[in-house]
Amino acid sequence: MQTRHLLRGIVSATALSLTLGATSALAATVKVTSIVEHPALDAVRQGTLDELEERGYTQGDNLDWEFQTAQGDVGIAGQIARKYVGDAPDVIVAIATPSAQAAVSAARGRIPVVFSAVTDPVDAKLVDSLEKPGGNVTGVSDMTPLDKHLAFIKELLPELETLGVPYNPGEANAAVLVDRLKELAPEQGVKIETASAPSTADVLAAARSLVGKVDAMYVTTDNTLMSAFESVAKVGMEADIPVFSGDTSIVDRGAAAGLGFDYYDIGRQTGALVARVLDGESAGEIPVQFIDKTLVHVNPEAASEMGLELPQQVIDNADEVVE
Repeated sequence: MQTRHLLRGIVSATALSLTLGATSALAATVKVTSIVEHPALDAVRQGTLDELEERGYTQGDNLDWEFQTAQGDVGIAGQIARKYVGDAPDVIVAIATPSAQAAVSAARGRIPVVFSAVTDPVDAKLVDSLEKPGGNVTGVSDMTPLDKHLAFIKELLPELETLGVPYNPGEANAAVLVDRLKELAPEQGVKIETASAPSTADVLAAARSLVGKVDAMYVTTDNTLMSAFESVAKVGMEADIPVFSGDTSIVDRGAAAGLGFDYYDIGRQTGALVARVLDGESAGEIPVQFIDKTLVHVNPEAASEMGLELPQQVIDNADEVVE
């Protein structure tokens, strides 16, 4: 009798173990990496998670979600990517170009990679083409409509002749945008003057080096510059040089105005791609996606401190006015 009860206990425990194991196996594993934490990239991460949850993937239930930031260090981005590949998740989500490059290099097609907030995925060698990415990789690009940005700045500052652009030449997306700006600027009668800022510690000096040379400054979706944007805004206010942004999320940190995307929406679009991969689609067969809708945010007080009075019509029509 005791032996029979013992055997029943062993069978029950084994069944419970198998059930728990099956439940655990059903959980989707998503590893997320970002080159740095700042409002725009944080919004991408949150949007991705919210979209997955809306599609039925819930943390602690059927979604195993992990996030790590490289804190602006490309070497650390590589370490994170290699660790993630070793963990063998269902999908790696890589936010911003340096982290995406590290993830794709480490994964080598063995694990699906969905990138986000990457300006030019072809130039960054993440995909073979936009329509047919290949390599078990797809994602969402935040390619900036620079022609619209230049026209917007000229509207606010008609006398603009020279536009200063501090940037990190080592960041692929930033270099692509600066090259494109130099191509487009002559059409607006504008000259581009650049200043190198290889790290956040260099941003203040780069911005100061443009004083006396430029009529305004413009910060692209350059992660280094966005992380230390207050330094650029400070120089703009000290030298009466209006500072404009290609990212609306930093207008409340001191830019006069910004034209850009809602990075939370980019995250939601990224989450939808991740869900498609989790549901069985091949990442490399999903075309790279783009965001078309742009928003205008203005900061009249910051603009005034930089010697620029924003037209009332622009303020009235803005999507957000920083008070």
